Amino acid sequence: MPARNEEPQTLLTASAVERTLKRMADQIVELNDGTEDLVIVGIQRRGVQLASRLCALIEKSEDAKVLQGSLDITLYRDDLQTIGPRPVVGPTNIPWVIDGKNVVIVDDVLYTGRTVRAALDEIADFGRPARIALAVLIDRGGRELPIQPDVVGKKVTVEPGERVDVLVEDLDGRTAVVLIPPGDAAP
Repeated sequence: MPARNEEPQTLLTASAVERTLKRMADQIVELNDGTEDLVIVGIQRRGVQLASRLCALIEKSEDAKVLQGSLDITLYRDDLQTIGPRPVVGPTNIPWVIDGKNVVIVDDVLYTGRTVRAALDEIADFGRPARIALAVLIDRGGRELPIQPDVVGKKVTVEPGERVDVLVEDLDGRTAVVLIPPGDAAP
């Protein structure tokens, strides 16, 4: 196998991310037979920004309001003891009843499945949805748990030690998806 470039590689540009999110928004509506009872919940950090963009795209194309929430799964992680004595916990915001709703969890990158498992545990504390689906911008493989996404923006092959970073304008000053070689710092 040829050696990979040691510079970060752009997997999706800002315009490619936008096209991908539009396709994902359409798939979410199709998966849920419309927008009735649809709730989109982003996982902190970048999943929240992606969920917001998906909601805006769905609301524009379907002319319907979509409920949006956010989850911080920090305290639900099975590796919490490795984070340290003072984990940074962000806001969870699900201010409505989710019983009987079609919940779509949104995350930026799906890797081991542990983040999604923690999100499922937290969602269960808020009620019993009719259905829970998973939408991810990037599926990089490498599962440790039997979790598969329902809606995928892009599947990528990642070598050991490489990392996929999703950059969003609100937090990073630009939108892109980049592949970071082993040992490199964030772009």
